[in-house]
Amino acid sequence: MPNGQDMTACVIGLGYIGLPTAAIIARAGIETYGVDVSQDVVDTINRGEIHIEEVDLDGLVRGVVQRGLLSAGTALRQADVFVVAVPTPFEKDGKHTPDLSYVMDAAAKLAPVLAPGNTIILESTSPVGTTEAMRDRIAELRPDLKLPGLTEGTADVAIAYCPERVLPGRILVELIDNDRSIGGITPRCARKALSFYKKFVRGECIVTDARSAEMTKLVENAFRDVNIAFANELSMIADAMDLDVWEVIRLANRHPRVNILQPGPGVGGHCIAVDPWFIVHGAPEQAKIIRTAREVNDAKMAHVLERATALCEAHSDKQIACYGLAFKANIDDFRESPARFVAARLARKFGDRVAIVEPHARSLPIEFEDTGATLTDLDDALERCDIHIVLVDHDVFRAVPAEERGDALVYDTRGIWPD
Repeated sequence: MPNGQDMTACVIGLGYIGLPTAAIIARAGIETYGVDVSQDVVDTINRGEIHIEEVDLDGLVRGVVQRGLLSAGTALRQADVFVVAVPTPFEKDGKHTPDLSYVMDAAAKLAPVLAPGNTIILESTSPVGTTEAMRDRIAELRPDLKLPGLTEGTADVAIAYCPERVLPGRILVELIDNDRSIGGITPRCARKALSFYKKFVRGECIVTDARSAEMTKLVENAFRDVNIAFANELSMIADAMDLDVWEVIRLANRHPRVNILQPGPGVGGHCIAVDPWFIVHGAPEQAKIIRTAREVNDAKMAHVLERATALCEAHSDKQIACYGLAFKANIDDFRESPARFVAARLARKFGDRVAIVEPHARSLPIEFEDTGATLTDLDDALERCDIHIVLVDHDVFRAVPAEERGDALVYDTRGIWPD
């Protein structure tokens, strides 16, 4: 593998993970080319601008584009290292079946440009066995290449799996500082990928096999989902027993070995709300707790919607403000967001009585069209609305003192507006 500035990299997929990753690689002095299906995304990046919101990303992208280290296009080109960071959603079958079409399409598109000595790294969160399936797809299209695990001798290319483990709002920091699990189809593949990541990762890089690395990523998010489910189930129990769940958790967490998370309106984002189903799909008979946690967290959305609806119906003469659409605080990512789910259904039912407050949105998502709901700012909502439904704990919402809310009715799913 070439060293330093002699190396080239190609990042396939320039979304919430792909673009920051490409920019970090470029900052390390590696000539990086990003590929995306959207011409608008490509044009934006080539102007040195960004299409997503992430702390410090705008300055980083502008700098590496100006230095000629990062460029983008819609067609693949040759490189020494290919990093695949494409979506892995569900099939539209209602069964949470993983949709690997984006990964397989990326494999098909990079196959023609592969050359001996190249390294391919899949970063997309994927079911166990996806890296090998990607290898098999490449093998079908490039029978002239010796691929790892399919040849007795030294393979022509290296293929590995290395998932990100970052927090929105801290992506640039955590891409560098967090430890990495690097799983190769063979040990040689893992070593080749390791030498690449060591050029820009300060965290410890631990090599393993591809299947173990794939499972590790899923387990990390399932662990979080199970713990959040405990908090969300506790909140529903507290509602049934007329208890203050925030007080119960605060007191329970004074135990030296208890650390209950904070409940919310559900679980969102493209990781924790999705990845546990990949484990369930792979081992449906064994994944009982993981399945139940997913069901509890989905049920919490329905529980919040039911309580919010009842409050709004009981006060039919009052205006309603829903605070937040993002899946977590202080970001602009609305994917799989329980707040978005609840707010959209309230808008559909109560129409122009509903005002949406989301400081990270310039317009409302498509499901709000023709509902009559409006996007408004925080001050207007506090002044005009009599029912406040808190769905996201953005810092700007936390800063609202009790006296500004006056005698308004509050349903707080995040515990940031105490009575």
